[in-house]
Amino acid sequence: MTGRPHAAPAAARPRDRAATEERILRAVGEVLARDGFGAVGVNAIARQAGVDKVLIYRYYGGLPALLAAWGESGRFWPTVDELIGPDPQAFECLPAAERYAQFLDRFVDALRARPMTLEILAAEVVVRNELTAILESQREAWGERATRLLRPADLARAPELPDLTLLLVAGVQYLLVRSRKIRIFGGIDLHTDAGWDRLKAAVRAMAQRALGGTP
Repeated sequence: MTGRPHAAPAAARPRDRAATEERILRAVGEVLARDGFGAVGVNAIARQAGVDKVLIYRYYGGLPALLAAWGESGRFWPTVDELIGPDPQAFECLPAAERYAQFLDRFVDALRARPMTLEILAAEVVVRNELTAILESQREAWGERATRLLRPADLARAPELPDLTLLLVAGVQYLLVRSRKIRIFGGIDLHTDAGWDRLKAAVRAMAQRALGGTP
């Protein structure tokens, strides 16, 4: 008696690596937001993502590389490309003052849209660990690229502008961190678009005075 031939077993469905990596990266932020820096580890991230921790080592090699990938993903800090906008060529053609003002405008908006970033910035004041060191290094690299984008030749027309920009970037972070707990600072409502628009207008006016309106 001859039986029907056995059907070949179905090929295992390939793992959707991109989707799994997305879950892992998202889990980093979720663990941070819920439990803080001290809870960030391979086991906690794997549990949050619902994956075997072996995959974290396979995809990232370990916690430091995973943290670096999370920092570079744009979840924590806005990328330079995000702040340039959808048309890099049009941005490059703007006059120096307008390019500077738009970049700072978008920087403000990007941080306001990242409440978890504000929590991490607040924690960094009192905590230093592997993650904060990675994020600090990435922000320094971001600053170098942003400076090149704003063109050193243009900035040289106002030698004090790089240092003023540093104060502005730090000031934006400070005000946003403070806005987690307070509403009014220096008479400005930090919980409203109108309050931030007032500060943006001041930056634009400063840029115009320092850089003028010529390309």
